[in-house]
Amino acid sequence: MKAAVLHSFAEPLRIEEVPTPTPGAGEVLIKVAASGVCHSDLHLALGEWDMLRPITKLPLVLGHEVAGVIEAVGEGVNEFVVGDRVGVPWLHWSCGECEFCLMGRETLCSKQQVTGCTVDGGFAEFVKAKASHTAKLPDNLSFEEAAPLLCAGLTVYSAMKKAEVRAGQRVAVFGVGGLGHLAIQLAKAKGAEVIAIDVADDKLELARECGADITINAASGQAHKDIKKATGGGPHVVMVTSGSRAAYETALRSIRKAGTLAIVGMAPESVPLSTVAMVSGEFRIVGSAVGSREELREVLRLAAEGKVKCKIETRPFAEVDSVLNEMKDGRLVGRVVLKS
Repeated sequence: MKAAVLHSFAEPLRIEEVPTPTPGAGEVLIKVAASGVCHSDLHLALGEWDMLRPITKLPLVLGHEVAGVIEAVGEGVNEFVVGDRVGVPWLHWSCGECEFCLMGRETLCSKQQVTGCTVDGGFAEFVKAKASHTAKLPDNLSFEEAAPLLCAGLTVYSAMKKAEVRAGQRVAVFGVGGLGHLAIQLAKAKGAEVIAIDVADDKLELARECGADITINAASGQAHKDIKKATGGGPHVVMVTSGSRAAYETALRSIRKAGTLAIVGMAPESVPLSTVAMVSGEFRIVGSAVGSREELREVLRLAAEGKVKCKIETRPFAEVDSVLNEMKDGRLVGRVVLKS
């Protein structure tokens, strides 16, 4: 089969012929129909994340937003049959036995395996996955629509649950990219008033299309004042989907007293934090890593009901390296999905 293979960090992917995997016990083989390109793919390819770099498999097939059709099933697989429409997320496998798995926090499992990181992912014609961690796709959701929800949609949905977003609250979303534009829709679906913040006018236009009530361009350097004024003291929840240090600095100055900062985007450098401000405002900080299988089912159900829809651009599989370069330069709006 053809696959886009990363042989060394910070080098271009090579499209080459590799053996088609064979599903073992408890596994399924999926013919890839669509594979979303996530910012995490770029970070992994560049080797920028210190925690993941040592465990990243090389050579590696990236891609953890994979949608396709079951081609074959391994021994003991009863929940799927050949022809089923399925999705493969970031979480390839979790042990189900540790304290975190038992408390419903399987993304914290220390034994977990990660699609497109510790095992080969979906930038290929076929991908092998654990049946236990593969999701069935709603019939009314296309492969292209479903793919970005397997990471981007799931990630912001889980973060909102952890931040306890409720109807009537004011929610600020920093960064209207692949994650941010979905966060806006999900917050609106919960009945919140949404403030979208970015430095690009085209992304703020996308925010308005997604239902944002207020949009603020942060390029002026006074965004925190504009946000406070627009929300009567600051948002109840501030979610940062950008990996920008400046976004976090502005977000921390914008939160309402007793409000919550939801950390989604991972900045490559440390962010200054005033303990005086934290104590004085009684702020809460919530970190969130992707999401559970149950949360993924909930996101797919919302999409099937038409409550969240990803802005996608499809590209041929052969253009994967160009897409990563455009992502690195910040030239993408919405989400790119590769078609095999």
